[in-house]
Amino acid sequence: MRIRTALAVTAATVGTFAAVATAPAQATEYSSALKIKGVQYDAPGRDSNSCSSGNTKDEYLTIKNYSSGTTVNLKGYVVKDAVGNKFTFPSNHYLEPGDSIKLRGGRGTDSDAGNVVYRQNCNFIWNNDKDTIYLVKSSGARADVHSYTKSANDSDGNGYITYHG
Repeated sequence: MRIRTALAVTAATVGTFAAVATAPAQATEYSSALKIKGVQYDAPGRDSNSCSSGNTKDEYLTIKNYSSGTTVNLKGYVVKDAVGNKFTFPSNHYLEPGDSIKLRGGRGTDSDAGNVVYRQNCNFIWNNDKDTIYLVKSSGARADVHSYTKSANDSDGNGYITYHG
């Protein structure tokens, strides 16, 4: 994936955790280069998990490499929710510094050029009222975690929440 985006990178010291008091959706800051940039937790339209005509492809999670110099391979990384629904990246997907990828529901063809991976599952993963999103490294260590509630974190009601700009 070769999207070039210039962003300021905040350096975090390994082992240092900072509580974020102003953002209730973020409890702990992890020292990972990969972060959850945002989530479309409520796909536009009436929810339908039909593989042929549903809207699960419109539910997605954006993961971004905020490192200034490290390419990260997503193989073995896990994305899961509060009740244990999960997706494990099964193959090599390299995120260069500044690159991002959308993990979409539904079935489709993964594309490095399009920066998209499909879960190959037509069921929704994120709850429309509240949930917790975990991004876990292949080593088992947490890379990023966010909890949300529709009423507290989605002020415009569009079903999308931004975490790391």
